[in-house]
Amino acid sequence: MTVTHIYDAVRTPFGRAGGALSGIRPDDLAAMVMRATVERAGLDPALIDDVVFGDANQAGEDNRNVARFGALLAGFPTSVTGATVNRLCASGLEAVVQGSRAIESGDARVVLAGGVESMSRAPYVVEKASKPFPAVGNQTMWNTAIGWRMTNPALPARWTVSNGEAAEGTARDWGISREEQDAFAVRSHRLAAAAWAAGVYDDETVPVPDVGLTRDEGIRDDTSVETLAGLKALFASDGAGTVTAGNSSPINDGASAVLLGAEGAVDAEPLAVITGRGVHGVDPHLFPIAPIEAANKALARAGHTWADVDVVELNEAFASQSLACIAGWPDLDPGKVNIHGGALAIGHPLGASGGRIIGHAAHELKRRGRGVAVAAICIGVGQGLAIVLER
Repeated sequence: MTVTHIYDAVRTPFGRAGGALSGIRPDDLAAMVMRATVERAGLDPALIDDVVFGDANQAGEDNRNVARFGALLAGFPTSVTGATVNRLCASGLEAVVQGSRAIESGDARVVLAGGVESMSRAPYVVEKASKPFPAVGNQTMWNTAIGWRMTNPALPARWTVSNGEAAEGTARDWGISREEQDAFAVRSHRLAAAAWAAGVYDDETVPVPDVGLTRDEGIRDDTSVETLAGLKALFASDGAGTVTAGNSSPINDGASAVLLGAEGAVDAEPLAVITGRGVHGVDPHLFPIAPIEAANKALARAGHTWADVDVVELNEAFASQSLACIAGWPDLDPGKVNIHGGALAIGHPLGASGGRIIGHAAHELKRRGRGVAVAAICIGVGQGLAIVLER
């Protein structure tokens, strides 16, 4: 079976909701990272067998297959096809999974994977009325930026709680205190700020023209546990909650791309190879802990244990979620997790985050010259996805 190589990975800096990237359409953001990736690799885009991009919303300017429109806007030949995939928060990582399967099966030699999300530009939607211009009654308008809408009433109520409420449940079930969550969030901001200052992210980010965004917009260099302690809990009606805006990932815009290929398919030194994948499902309201078994499965398929792992990129949807996953991997040194910060600081534009974490893991393996890395992410509605990389 052919092995999938990661030849390059790039992303935009991530913008805050209503911030620097909010004026840019998601299909244009996708086109930017697609174009940058092939230019950096010196690759003729006509050699790309398929473009697979993740996108969790697909309700606005990203509707009707943003992967295909992004490729067209990037100037790729019309012969280069595109498919958009949706596994919610793991959509970008799912794109890499599907691209790697195509390469390993021999269906493709080069696949450009990744993802995009503009949560700022997500539209409001209204269900169709039972008849045109009804004389009575009101319609609910739904904000598609985040959260459930139009949920099926047949589902148990505990399965359709908000992600924040699920994060509260995780904190309670795993005995994770407010202080631990806030401390973990401060760590994320400080590590991300230090990494940007040291130039760690220079090789994997590309500037967005005309916006002046030189790093991830959500990083707060001066945040502290004392500052975060003053924030109100958002998801517990009794006021006894621990999950706040400060220890949750923000709402963001951004795009990421990962260039995948068979051995020798791209005239460049690979960053890493993919050696294991794992997906796992749990009850929907337990989604924060689903990456635990997803990563365990991926490592087993790669023939490794946690003792072999050098780098972990775990998407930080919530501090409670991240701390629970780390606790669920008792053989892992927590110091190996998100050594350059995570989504609590960097941001979580849903469709793009999977490409970011696997891309950063691959670049880190290149910096080290060797090693084993795990990229793992939790997914709303009770799933987790993980990929193992080696160099």
